Amino acid sequence: MNLSFTTVDVFTTTQFGGNPLAVVRDDAGALTTEQMQAIAAEFNLSETAFVRPPKDAAHTAEVRIFTPRFEMPFAGHPNVGTAFVLGRAGEACGRPIRGDRLVFEEQAGLVAIDLLRDGTDVAGARVAAPQPLSLGKRIAPETIAAACTLPPDAIALDRHMPCIASCGARFILAEVKDRSVLAAATPRTDMFSRHFAAESTNSVMLYTRVDEGHVSIRCRMFAPLHGIAEDPATGSAGVALVGLLAQLRPEADLTLDLTILQGVEMGRPSRLEARAVKRGGTVTDTAIGGRCVPVMDGVLKLS
Repeated sequence: MNLSFTTVDVFTTTQFGGNPLAVVRDDAGALTTEQMQAIAAEFNLSETAFVRPPKDAAHTAEVRIFTPRFEMPFAGHPNVGTAFVLGRAGEACGRPIRGDRLVFEEQAGLVAIDLLRDGTDVAGARVAAPQPLSLGKRIAPETIAAACTLPPDAIALDRHMPCIASCGARFILAEVKDRSVLAAATPRTDMFSRHFAAESTNSVMLYTRVDEGHVSIRCRMFAPLHGIAEDPATGSAGVALVGLLAQLRPEADLTLDLTILQGVEMGRPSRLEARAVKRGGTVTDTAIGGRCVPVMDGVLKLS
């Protein structure tokens, strides 16, 4: 079986920046879950997306997303990158794409995506999160500090305790005091196993507030138990973060736009544009978007 694939760098306008993604786009519906997981492990990128015929013909495609060790119910950069690949191709699963709205079927639900264009050329995509913001348990700051090799007082608590948040995929979100703390963080797999293996998520996003022109948040995301020591860009964590920050604001109604910079410490700077809409004191919508650049096309040869 021969399967075509494309790799793209997501949340960047420069090759070899951003977050790399492999998109297996032809006849992926013939693959088993075990085969998809093995292919994702072979690519060894933070995520690999598989495009399959939709169950409902009204939708663009079914998309399944795998880290090297785990299937994700929803993720940001695979949706942005997959929409970019399909939008540039002008078709999905043998059917033409008309207009700039795509709808993917995923484990977390239906994911609506709008293509971003430079003139007539597809340049990226904006993804609406498939689920409303949900907030879970709080995590002790000393636990976050131990898992990320930081002193306990490095965790900022003036806005919120570290906590689990989700708009389709769960993350532990924790604010740190400044950029120097963020840069010093190093994940310890043994501490992740000790403290987070029994949690509903074991992925940790650290962030800090900055005032750098349009950039207002810098962050890093660690998920060593998923085979991702560090992720260059994490859209699904970005939507959870913008949703949490909007919920914490005192205004009952607002639209919060944040530009998030991630991946700098890895040498793969990524720029994510996040938005949350809050109405009547409740976050009703979140979205994440960014630009992409193509890198490789190839063929998987499965025996």
